[in-house]
Order: sequence, then structure tokens, then C-alpha cells
Amino acid sequence: MNKIRAISLLVLSSALLSGVQAQESSAGLPATFSKALQVAGIPAQSVGVYVQEVDGTGTVLASANAGVPFNPASTMKLVTTDAALELLGPTYRWKTQAYTNGSQAGNVLQGDLIFKGNGDPKLVLENFWLFLRQIRAKGIRDIRGNIVLDRSTFDENAYDPSEFDGDPLKPYNVGPDALLLNYKTLTFQFVPNLETRQVNVLTDPPMSGYPVTPPRLGSGNCDDWQGKLQATVDADGASFNGAMPASCGEKTWYINPYKMSSTQYFGAVFRQMWADLGGTFSGVVRNGVTPAGSSLISEWSSVTLPEVIRDINKYSNNVMARQVLLTIASDILKVPATPERGARAIQSWLTNKGIDASGLVIENGSGLSRNERISAKTMGRMMTAAFQSPVMPEFVSSMPLVGYDGTMRKRLKNQTVAGQAHVKTGTLNDVRAIAGYVLAASGKYYAVVCLINHPNAPRGQAAQDGLLQWVYENG
Repeated sequence: MNKIRAISLLVLSSALLSGVQAQESSAGLPATFSKALQVAGIPAQSVGVYVQEVDGTGTVLASANAGVPFNPASTMKLVTTDAALELLGPTYRWKTQAYTNGSQAGNVLQGDLIFKGNGDPKLVLENFWLFLRQIRAKGIRDIRGNIVLDRSTFDENAYDPSEFDGDPLKPYNVGPDALLLNYKTLTFQFVPNLETRQVNVLTDPPMSGYPVTPPRLGSGNCDDWQGKLQATVDADGASFNGAMPASCGEKTWYINPYKMSSTQYFGAVFRQMWADLGGTFSGVVRNGVTPAGSSLISEWSSVTLPEVIRDINKYSNNVMARQVLLTIASDILKVPATPERGARAIQSWLTNKGIDASGLVIENGSGLSRNERISAKTMGRMMTAAFQSPVMPEFVSSMPLVGYDGTMRKRLKNQTVAGQAHVKTGTLNDVRAIAGYVLAASGKYYAVVCLINHPNAPRGQAAQDGLLQWVYENG
């Protein structure tokens, strides 16, 4: 995303406040909501609210600063996933293909095995294992060529996993990949053994030729146990040069091995799994494209799109959301995908629906961004339109059920709105956001959007929860 454009939007947002406030009265806001904002130290101009009935009348129940673009944090995932459902369709599946470029004599492949990815967000270990079994079932055991990884569905873009928050080891900072395998994440489970005074380390996925040096068993409290491990994780292996306090017990650490390329990660996992399946391979794993004349020997179909967006919205999976945005670009525009192309496709989609998205800024489609922007009104109108679409059931059910699951499982559990609303949350430093649907006690459905951008935003949860309860009682 162009940084100058993002800064300009911030200036524009401030300039628009007085004009928008003059046109959209905040009188419709409940007094309890306004009071909760005051208690939290959040000024009214730092909050965008839009509550609209989703039936044909489109009655606006509450509105404030509704036309001002705010950072939506992870509620941006609703834009990406709604667009995907309508543009790609609810039966959409990602296809990962295996080709051969050579000849097969018995169980020997004299040539390359090529994997062509199309951006499957959920090519997890068990699915990849089943895919490799399909290939083995074709009679191939010994590969006497190379493994070629065709990622050409997505355009090559430089990606810095530390750019967002300076913590590249976090799994949510994994970059998009047309051949994303297992979210490109390593899981280390540390098991202290008091009898042997050692720490056993279990690694998932197991990777061929990837040594792991365990930490020492230490003493003391368990504060900052990850820092005490003094981890070094790169393409050559993982070393934990510090100590694991015995008081920690068993611990699990999910890591983005960012110093290991996606090709190296794929190669290490493939070698291990192929050997476990009785196969042999001594070539190299490299990037490339599928040569003309290659033979398709197997194809893996992902789970359907609704299953993917359920993971994205209920559990706020950033990596999967990035994959979906790029899939929209590649599928709709038929060119190698970039985030900018995905953003343009969504902008056009909203415009064609008659929804003003002039303040919309999409950087990666996940909301894990300082630059993404949308107004509460644009989000609310999109959600109102989504409720009238044929894919409404898939879209609504992908969001957390208030008081029961996902990122809303611990909120409003003892209120009457619990179980009566599907709401996506968004959280960044200085940002708290909610967007979703409330089934009011009257039997009417409402789209509810509340975006808070302010240093005191973390204190705004009570106000947002109160707004949901108010809509349930008064809608």
C-alpha cells in the first residue's frame, strides 16, 4: 500500500469529521453507549457507528461518523470473505496439481515432479500426506529428477515479515504463497524431564535434515520463557541455546521460520513425508514453472470456500485471509495475483452493488495493517446487502456466535444477546472494532458496525458490548 496515500487518508478523515458530523446526527446513539465512551476516555469523533435493519426498508437505527474511514482491524476480513463468497461462489475449491516432466518406467520417474499451487489456504499436513499418497498410487516410488514448485498463480512480491510489528517469528506474519504448506509454521513442544534433567523437543511437522538442539533444563520462574530459550531458527535447523525453567512444565511454541524460505520449508517437509511413504528422492527442490507438455498425474481439491472463511472469521486467521484476497485477484482478473489487484476487484464488486467505497483502502485483506480503512457505513451497507444474497447463510455462520465461540466466546455470556448475534471482532493497538448481525428481541435482524480508533480503544470493549445488547433490546 502506498504510504503517502495512507497518510493522505488520515488527513482526509480528520478534514471530513466536521462535515460528516453535520450531516449525520449522533442523536440515535444510546445514552449508555455514549456514557461508556466517556468513561473510557474515548472522544466521540474517534468512533464510527452504523446500525441498519437488514430488511427491505433499511431503517438506520443508529449512526455517528458513519462516512469517515477508520482502521477496521480484523473486521476487514468480512469484506474479503463476503467478496470471495459472491465472486468465487460457495462451492469454490482450490486445486493443487502434480505434473511429471519425463517418463515413468515401472516405479521410477525419470524426470521432474512438479507441484503447481493455486493458493490453497488450508494445504495442511494431513491433506498434503493424502496428496502424496495419491501420487504414490500412480506407481511412482523413485524420483530421479527434481521437485519443481510452480507458484506462478501469485505474482512474486518482496515480503518483509517484520514490517508490521517487528516480530517476524509470529505465525500471523507468514507471507502469502501460491503453494502455502501448513501455513509455513513450525510447532515446537518442550517437555521437561526432571529425572534426566533434560528437555525433550518435539517438532511438527517432522522435517528431513533439520536438526533441533534442545535447551538446558533450568530453574527459576517461567516469566518470558520463550526469551530464555535463546532460539535460533533458520534453514539449517533450530537451536535453543538457553534454558527452559522446569517450573514451566510442558509448553508449545508456534513459530514462523522466516529465515527459511518457503521452498526450503516445502522441500524439508516433502523429503520427510516422501521417505515415510516408502519413496526415494535425491534431487533438489527448486522454484520454476510447469513446462508445456507436462503430464497431470494427480490433483488435490481443498475444502470448500465456506469452510475456509469459517476459519478466517471465527478465529481471525490472517494468513488465510491474505490467500483469499490473492485468489480473488487471480480468479477474477486471470493474471498473477497481487494484493493491489485483489483490492481493485473488491472495489469494483462494491461499486457494482451500488455501495460507495471511495474511502476503502485494502492492503492485504486481513486487517493486519496500519493502512487499511473503511467507513462504518460502507461496511454496514455491504453487510445489509450480504444478508439479502443467496450466500447469506454461509457468510453469517462464518462469524463468531456471541457468548459461544470464536473470538466472542467469552463476551456477553450472561447477557440476553448471547446466542442472538454473529459478530466479528478486530483488535490492533489503538483499534477496537466489531461488525456483524444481531437478531433483536423483536425478531428483526440488524447489521451492526462500531469502529474505534484511539489510544484508549482497548477500554472501548464495554461500550461495544453495550451497543450489541442495546440493539438486541431496542431493535
